[in-house]
Amino acid sequence: MGAVVELDRLLDQRQVWRGRQVRARPLGLQPTGHDALDQRLPDGGWPAAALTELLLASPGCGELQLLWPSLARLSADGGRVVLVAPPFIPYAPAWQAAGVDLRWLAQVDAEPADALWAAEQCLRSGSCAAVLCWPQRADDRSLRRLQVAAETGQALAFACRPQQAAHNPSPAALRIAIDTRPAQWRVLKCRGGLPPAVPIACPGRG
Repeated sequence: MGAVVELDRLLDQRQVWRGRQVRARPLGLQPTGHDALDQRLPDGGWPAAALTELLLASPGCGELQLLWPSLARLSADGGRVVLVAPPFIPYAPAWQAAGVDLRWLAQVDAEPADALWAAEQCLRSGSCAAVLCWPQRADDRSLRRLQVAAETGQALAFACRPQQAAHNPSPAALRIAIDTRPAQWRVLKCRGGLPPAVPIACPGRG
């Protein structure tokens, strides 16, 4: 009986894939703004109130182009977007051209040792719609804290990390590798389903 109860709990939490089941659209759906990507993800978009890892070929290789449609939508609805220790100074005209309402965009400067802590506090606050961070070092424990903080604050958490991190396990609900040659997205892990076998070409980058 205990095994049955445990299996029911895992199914309720969508930690077991049930094959080609017909799934209802999840509450709090967070579309990425890229139809080709949304069609490949189990939730039809970003996993709500969860951590997503973006594994980069290099910093600035396309993570903002991937995220801008979502951040524009969130800020248009009055949702605060926070950047924690970005590797480059954000260029406001580019963010504005992407549709992001700059009134709802904030930057937190933090030393590398404090960046994950700062991101966690922003997520837990409940006042942020999305938090982006670029941690130089992150272990399973620190990423799990971000995941829990995202659940607590009901926010989208994005951790941008080097692609070498793909070799290590992660508690993130979604992991996407961003390649530059060719320009494509590879879904490495997605909670609630199997990752698509075929990469997705980055729109406009061929």
